[in-house]
Amino acid sequence: MRITFGQMKAQFENVLLKAGFEVERAALCARIFAENSRDGVYSHGLNRFPVFVQMVKDGYVRPQAEPACLEQTGAIERWDGQRAPGMYTATLAMDRAIALAKKHGLGAVAVRNTNHWMRGGTYGWQAVAAGCVGICATNTIANMPPWGGTAPRLGNNPLVIAVPRQEGPLVLDMAMTQFSFGKLQEYELKGNSLHVSGGYNSHGELTTDPAAIRESGRAVPIGFWKGSGLSLMIDVLVASLSGGRTVSQVTAEGTEAGVSQFFLCIKAENLDPAISDEIIRFAKSSPVGAAGEEIRYPGESTLATRLRNEQEGIPVNEEIWQQVLAL
Repeated sequence: MRITFGQMKAQFENVLLKAGFEVERAALCARIFAENSRDGVYSHGLNRFPVFVQMVKDGYVRPQAEPACLEQTGAIERWDGQRAPGMYTATLAMDRAIALAKKHGLGAVAVRNTNHWMRGGTYGWQAVAAGCVGICATNTIANMPPWGGTAPRLGNNPLVIAVPRQEGPLVLDMAMTQFSFGKLQEYELKGNSLHVSGGYNSHGELTTDPAAIRESGRAVPIGFWKGSGLSLMIDVLVASLSGGRTVSQVTAEGTEAGVSQFFLCIKAENLDPAISDEIIRFAKSSPVGAAGEEIRYPGESTLATRLRNEQEGIPVNEEIWQQVLAL
């Protein structure tokens, strides 16, 4: 089943208006959810929308709250998100980081007490659209064991790095687990196995079964011990700079709310486009490992999926779409 971007956005917007959002904020959040599905990140588009609405109903997300700037030091600002919708706060924070970068060459905004930003790449695309390099990160609830451990003590703590480019921006958006829990859900909903082991089952065995990994809570970090270390350092970075909560403190509340985030922009109007082009050309010159495989730069698949879904409609899980229609 496929629906148009306009249909999806309009339905999301109607639900958010009923949930207490004012018109402009409902439109912004609905657009981001719909864009996530349009770009192929279904786990943080339609599939996550009912969960988001429930968090609003449960009081974890405050639709009328307004983020506040607490401190400004040159090109760096510290904000309190006031538990406002995470997409709204992240959009404002990246806009402010862009403005600071345009003025100072670079700008940074650290935010405490905010909420899930959904697809982190959204704010990388936002930065490159403004002609800036964008780097941002967030912590999460504990959902990944540290390397050598068996119980979740680290977040998947997504990291985004985006670089503008005329022929198509480079946008890296990655969680610290080999497969994010949203992606595991996506595989499970389709009844598919992972193409490589993504974690352990309840017996401590590596598995490609997404349901078994979600049940055990033992997702594998990217790069094994390296991903474990990177996750920990992102938690240190975002919580320290914002004065916000750590993965441990977020986890103690029992739900993923009140997280810490960081947004950095670098003015990039003088970047030499030939450098990115040469790096991509050289990477793509490698022979592929097997028939049908291809080498892609970060963000390339997103653009292709966006174009296809704009032309053919956005594929949706019918059960979840019916849930949204009933909200």
